[in-house]
This record gives sequence, C-alpha cells and structure tokens, in this order.
Amino acid sequence: MDSIRLAIIEDDTLIQESLKDYFNAQPHLECLLITASVEDFIKVIELSKNYPEIILLDINLLGMSGIEGIPLILKELPEVSIIMLTTFEDNDSIYKALCAGACSYLSKKTPLKKILEAILVVHQGGSYMSPAIARKVANHFAQKQIKSTVLTERQKEIVTGIVAGKSYKMIANDLFISIDTVRTHIKNIYKTLEINSKAELIRKSYDNEL
Repeated sequence: MDSIRLAIIEDDTLIQESLKDYFNAQPHLECLLITASVEDFIKVIELSKNYPEIILLDINLLGMSGIEGIPLILKELPEVSIIMLTTFEDNDSIYKALCAGACSYLSKKTPLKKILEAILVVHQGGSYMSPAIARKVANHFAQKQIKSTVLTERQKEIVTGIVAGKSYKMIANDLFISIDTVRTHIKNIYKTLEINSKAELIRKSYDNEL
C-alpha cells in the first residue's frame, strides 16, 4: 500500500519530536509536515503539491485555535481527515470540534500506539475516539435526547407559539389558558432546558434540539 501522508499541527516541540520520530518509524506512514500554527500550515499548503491525507490537530495553538482553524483547513483541503489531539476533554470543545468538521477526537494522554491505530482507522474511512471522549460524546447526545422528550405537550404548544412570534396573550387565547399560566409554563421550560432567554429557546428550536 502507498504511505499514509500525515501532517501535525502542534506547538509543543517535545510533542512534535515524539510524534514525528514515532510515525516516521512506522511502515506505510509518512510525516509530511509539522507546523506550530494553523496559519503556518495554510501558508505551507498553498505552496505545496504534496498534501496530507490526515492531520493531527491541537486546539491550544499559537495564533488561532485548532477549532477555529478547522474550516480554513477544510477550505484548502476538502478531502483531508482531521483528528483532534489535545488536552481539552470538556464537552464544549469536543462538540465544537466535531461540528466544525473533525472526524475524530483524542486526548493527549492517548498512547502513541493508540494514536497510530486511530490514524489507520481514519484512513480506512472510520472515526476514532479515546474511550473517555467516546463516553462524553455518547452522554452528550443521550442528554440531548432526554431533554427533547421532557417537555409536556402543552409546553411544546407554547414553544411553537413563541417560535411563530406570538405574544403571551395570543398564545393564551389560542390555548384557552391564562397569561399567568403561559408565564408559568415558560419559566418551567427555561428551567428544564437550562436556558435563560427567548432567543436561546428559538435557537434550540431551529437547531432541532427540542
């Protein structure tokens, strides 16, 4: 098989060297490029004719963050697969990176052998997560599913009215309830969905999170 062409975007020189030495020692894997920032990576790629197939991308970088850089990288290399390799394991970072276009997410605590395994899986068209990350992803979507079912039918009717731009009075008239009852439902909806404003409620509706 042809060598898997790999690039690394990482600003820690010790980690750079560790990854480069390990991967260059592997058969059928070529570490084409290492940069300390997304900006430097884009500059090099624009002048290159040999493009990576897979990128290991950190989040906390010199210049823009790895997550901010994902759309720019994919604009230059639409077919590239991006594996996040980072110390950040919070739900928000994971979710934002995957939504931005990363196909896999690994903790920097992952052994080199497992990182290599992830690269091989991704090269074959798959996706790979560190076990702790996979659990967080599963819990995130499970929680979203739970939240989507906890609203009562009446609360869903009120949400529909709000998204349609109706006033509390109009919603009350449509549902034959008092304005105070509508306000109580709104308060309970906000509490259930852990939000604080009508704008957040409308956004969740548009994002199909209800």
